[in-house]
Amino acid sequence: MRIFKFGGASVKNADAVKNVVRVLQHEGTQNTLVVISAMGKMTNAFEALIEAYFYKNDTVDEAFTFIKEFHYSMIDGLFEKKEEVREKVDDLLKSLERFMEDNSSVNYNYIYDQMVGYGELLSTTIVSQYLRSIGVANEWLDVRRYIRTDSTYRDAKVNWELTETMIQEKVNTSMLNITQGFLGMNNGQTTTLGREGSDYTAGIFAYCLNAESVTIWKDVEGVLNADPRVFSETELLQEISYTEAIEMAFYGASVIHPKTIQPLEKKDIPLYVRSFDDLEKKGTKVSKGVLLNPKVSCYIVKKNQILISVSVKDFTFMVENNVSHLFQKLHKHRLKVNLIQNSALSFSVCVDDKLKNFDKFYEELKETYAITAYKDVTLYTIRHFDDQAIASIRSRGKSIVRQINTETAQLVMQENM
Repeated sequence: MRIFKFGGASVKNADAVKNVVRVLQHEGTQNTLVVISAMGKMTNAFEALIEAYFYKNDTVDEAFTFIKEFHYSMIDGLFEKKEEVREKVDDLLKSLERFMEDNSSVNYNYIYDQMVGYGELLSTTIVSQYLRSIGVANEWLDVRRYIRTDSTYRDAKVNWELTETMIQEKVNTSMLNITQGFLGMNNGQTTTLGREGSDYTAGIFAYCLNAESVTIWKDVEGVLNADPRVFSETELLQEISYTEAIEMAFYGASVIHPKTIQPLEKKDIPLYVRSFDDLEKKGTKVSKGVLLNPKVSCYIVKKNQILISVSVKDFTFMVENNVSHLFQKLHKHRLKVNLIQNSALSFSVCVDDKLKNFDKFYEELKETYAITAYKDVTLYTIRHFDDQAIASIRSRGKSIVRQINTETAQLVMQENM
């Protein structure tokens, strides 16, 4: 069994969907399970709908119409006979409408998970039906029947025992299967595995099916040593060990999801990152092999960070109970910590605030602590750094924090505008 994963850029328009078919025909379709994300920027479109719905503003109809018209235009670009696929798409859209009409919950995370997953359901329905229309037999799977989780909405934890049983008993491994990334289920309610969770979905299926390999198809030739949108010169990494990939993912490398590697490593399943444009290129292999080939400095960039520096107002030392208290509050407000630095009098963390909870965190702590926040800073992580690599980052602006260990340097920067 092989697992293929195609992200939103792979299915962003009709030509892109046709290119997915080209990839599958080139690679073969038997014994293959394909995980597909929402089309193009549809996850962002669904998030706009969710915001409008939750806060009851007057853009709900506009946001919903945009989603409908996008998927109808996809159908127009792919199908001559549209009736069957249009009916399936309409059924999904009506189901979403019914949820919005009937829902009585005021839990944002719950509402988010019930609504956002329609992007993947619509995407895979259209791709599956298109494959059938050109004579490529496939089975459409509702991933929620297979991946079972707890009820932590927007960041659900997998129930591995139940998930493995469901997948092994119900997936027909002899044919082409099409399913969604990102989604799971708990007690009949949709859950999500965290943003960019489609890679993780591929890893889950690979683990449960003892797959031969996982391939993530991208619009780049493989894993690069830096983001080409940020750095003008980049280099392809031909081989990466599981350990190195986990380290890079931990620090925020966007090509491979942080949770994807570990289930693959447990069963020694290789992961390939390949270009969906040039099928002759081998891309990057992640396995037990060479640590890093070629051995070059690798740059990971996390923008829109907040550097929070905390000290006790009476100028006493920052001791264990202070740090424990701060971490409890960081956890409560789901501020993801990407760097930690402490001294006798202060404790600093660089965090993601994707859920916009920093102000609540600040209000809870301002009476007890002196808090300084630097917003919109950038965190650079350099794996396998040298002096030249550090100097190249420091030239980008003002360095607020620098932290170095044996293999990794991290710099928090206020960048030049």
